[in-house]
Amino acid sequence: MAEQENEKLWHVIYTKSKWEKKVDSLLMQRGFESWCPVQKKERQWSDRKKIIEEPLFKSYVFVRASKEEYTNVLSTMGVVRFLYFEKKPAIIRDNEIELIRKYLGLSYTNIQVVDMGAIKPQTKVAVNNGLFMGQRGEVVKADKKSVYVRLDSINMMMIVEFKLEEVSVL
Repeated sequence: MAEQENEKLWHVIYTKSKWEKKVDSLLMQRGFESWCPVQKKERQWSDRKKIIEEPLFKSYVFVRASKEEYTNVLSTMGVVRFLYFEKKPAIIRDNEIELIRKYLGLSYTNIQVVDMGAIKPQTKVAVNNGLFMGQRGEVVKADKKSVYVRLDSINMMMIVEFKLEEVSVL
């Protein structure tokens, strides 16, 4: 699918370190639809525990923009560049955004993100139960309870914990 000049698609932008939530806020102030997926994590300080919202993808924010809006996105404070995959701006499909949103909405989720550059795909599987039922993916590693599901468009993967009986080898 060739991107039209004024077609708004989800892109990945790379931000300054620890600027994800600030960039998300600045992009929204400028009228862009943007999203910085966050996950609640418990952190221990010497005197207390605190629940914080931590960005799921370090230094990445998703923004829906057209090609003609690239310059306005790049001129936002904290934005470093658009992420490229195979020499083209990384485009995230709407269904991938929705899957991440749904999974983050589940109370028992604990998602880790791993850079796919260091891990090679091994086995194709289908998910038989739960939120990802019917989805097919490449497993790069599996143990007694974890399956690593790849998101092709940004060359990243989500580590999603499944029971072994919830997946089947294709």
